[in-house]
Amino acid sequence: MPKFPLSIIALALSTSYVMPTFAAEVPVGVTLADKQELVRGNDAEAPTLNPLKAEGIPEMHILRDLFEGLVIQNQDGSVVPGVAESWETKDNQIYTFHLRKEAKWSNGDPVTAQDFVFSLHTAVDPKFASPNAWYLKLTGIQNAEAIIDGKQAVESLGVKALDAHTLQFQLDKPVPYFVAMTAHTVMMPINQKVVEKFGDNWTKPENMVSNGAYKLQKWVINERLEMVRNPNYWDDKDTVINKVTYIPFESQTAAMNRYLTGEVDITSDVPVAMVDKLKQDHPDAYKITPLLCTYYYALNTKRKPFDDARVRKAISYSIMRDVIANGITKGNVPAYTFAHQDVANFKATQPEYSQWTQQQRDAEAQKLLKEAGYDKSNPLKATLLYNTSENHKAIATAIASMLKKNLGMEITLDNQEWKSYLAARQQRNFDIMRASWCGDYNEASTFLSLLTSGNDKNFPSYANPKYDQVLEKAQSAVDLKARNQFYDQAEQMLAQDMPIAPIYYFMQSRLVNPKLGGYPMHNAEGRIYSKDLYFHQ
Repeated sequence: MPKFPLSIIALALSTSYVMPTFAAEVPVGVTLADKQELVRGNDAEAPTLNPLKAEGIPEMHILRDLFEGLVIQNQDGSVVPGVAESWETKDNQIYTFHLRKEAKWSNGDPVTAQDFVFSLHTAVDPKFASPNAWYLKLTGIQNAEAIIDGKQAVESLGVKALDAHTLQFQLDKPVPYFVAMTAHTVMMPINQKVVEKFGDNWTKPENMVSNGAYKLQKWVINERLEMVRNPNYWDDKDTVINKVTYIPFESQTAAMNRYLTGEVDITSDVPVAMVDKLKQDHPDAYKITPLLCTYYYALNTKRKPFDDARVRKAISYSIMRDVIANGITKGNVPAYTFAHQDVANFKATQPEYSQWTQQQRDAEAQKLLKEAGYDKSNPLKATLLYNTSENHKAIATAIASMLKKNLGMEITLDNQEWKSYLAARQQRNFDIMRASWCGDYNEASTFLSLLTSGNDKNFPSYANPKYDQVLEKAQSAVDLKARNQFYDQAEQMLAQDMPIAPIYYFMQSRLVNPKLGGYPMHNAEGRIYSKDLYFHQ
């Protein structure tokens, strides 16, 4: 797993920072294939191609090929220059980015600092209602929270173009990991002229203007999305793949079969039931890499009886994490805390129940549920929401069986396709819900901040003022040791209140064409930039 991104360490230690570009490099002696066209399996159909509205992994995979923010990541997950070639800060509160003069949009127009200002002004505007408003609040950009809440004018946002190629941010407080946060899709630029001309239709293939390594060519909903190289991209000379096609799959088996017939070069996952056979039959293609994501169940604290911590603990304790992580999903790591075990520079103190045997957890769960007024003669009933996926179904079925056996719970499984699931999630229309969170940057706050009061991604609607205070102190602490102490306190509160039941930390399994070079084996956030890949003979 990559350590804390080098750029963030440098920013904490010096007043300015310049990192050389890490371009895709074809190893010496490797002969490139004549055809450089990549087909990627995606988790689901992308609900949007507007980077300011993207909130799911499927669309983010696509948008990282079409658009580029101030910074991106290299194969090891370290922050490297994107549109910004350098940056500096003196106090972790004022950040100045210097943009590449050669950065251009796909229509040939220069990418300017004003493009970023326009994009950010759009994203924080309450009328736009970005689903990533929570993230912009988290960045600490001056007045972002007040603007999003409708209390101040958009123009008061703490970002300005000093000139065409110099962008400056003013934060409300020091945020030592701010540079890494600018890689999020909501902080990517969008083209003002195109947006104003076409309105919501600007993301259609015939209208879109993007600034990434590729430009959109064709999009057939629920079938395929095609993009081709953007000759105006600043690093096009080092890009090898000429065409990228994304195919949405909600069935891992279908994706696997399309891979085995040669129609797909990278799958987004593999069917759990086929892991052992794929390892044996296709050892050169089967890849498993660390992924900075935590799989968990959210317990709706605004619905009875899940407003009772005893009920939430009973459910969490009854989940046999070893069975889920090592048996059903194969190769993942059991989780008892929210922040991923490999998040940079932080190791949470494990809660007491993590050291118990499963028999001890089961006994304590039965005791707690009985105290709350439920037992096998008066069973607790609940609906478990999950989005369409063979793996999610297998996990939900297993956990429902565990809860039935240990607690006598009656679980109704509610399977919804991705868009309906997102809507139900946003409306908090569930009792228990499958969820996962992948870090937007490699730091513990990317997980723990989600459960602060009022955060749009706080799916269990958890509200603990003491938790909020601890997170606020953590995020303003420049000293790493002090910050981690606050994070550890936060994890202990979650183990006590149990608004979520952490289940496992991800290891990402995929099938990858053995002739595809440049595949990142150590990017903890699972960011695969097509521009860094190539086919060899």
